[in-house]
Amino acid sequence: MNRLMTLSFRSLLLGSAAFAMAAIPSAFAAPAAQAAPAAQRPCCGIITSSGYKLENLLDGMHVEQLWQPHLHINWETGQPDRPADYKGPGRSTHCSAFAAAVGERLDVYMLRPPEHGQIFLASAQAQWFHSTEGVKDDWKPLTGAGRERRAQELANRGELVVIVYESPNPHKPGHIVIVRPSVKTAAELQAQGPQVTQAGAENHDSFIASQAFNHHPGAWPDGVRYYWHRVDWASVKSTE
Repeated sequence: MNRLMTLSFRSLLLGSAAFAMAAIPSAFAAPAAQAAPAAQRPCCGIITSSGYKLENLLDGMHVEQLWQPHLHINWETGQPDRPADYKGPGRSTHCSAFAAAVGERLDVYMLRPPEHGQIFLASAQAQWFHSTEGVKDDWKPLTGAGRERRAQELANRGELVVIVYESPNPHKPGHIVIVRPSVKTAAELQAQGPQVTQAGAENHDSFIASQAFNHHPGAWPDGVRYYWHRVDWASVKSTE
């Protein structure tokens, strides 16, 4: 009888000790996973397969080597088509020629030569996007407080999105950039704007919109407009 009581008491002690140990978190236990704060999560969706095609096409145009400022260039290729010492008109910057060339390769029309010359073409494109012709060609505006996010979302899906500035001075050029796919957080989008590819006073494969308009006082962020056009990737030549 005493032996049974001793065994029962020992079992009770061991069970209590095990329960107490289970109740104390181990110093070596892995911390519970915590969701990232909203500002650190991707704001604008993943980059889809069409988005990667757009990224490849933009990078394959080599805008950092072509469409160079202070040279007269072929708008479709970005290659110089005048001698390096050419001093005539049409050799300043080529943001709008590059944008038009992107549209051509995506089989999406935007105002371009020969319908309009390269001089002051960006401001003319800014007017054209919301004209009867631009609307008929299925260009759509992005407006409101969420336009930056929507622009990045559409680019990530492989659609053609432009940000354009129409100069209020008819004797000074405007500016236009192409939104490129990018995984950004909400904080990055708020501080930087969408990710872009551009020609201009500076040519960049990948740049941020908040700096892309630095040479145009008053443009960013309230003086620019956003437009987009759906891309039929089945009609686009391979970007591989």
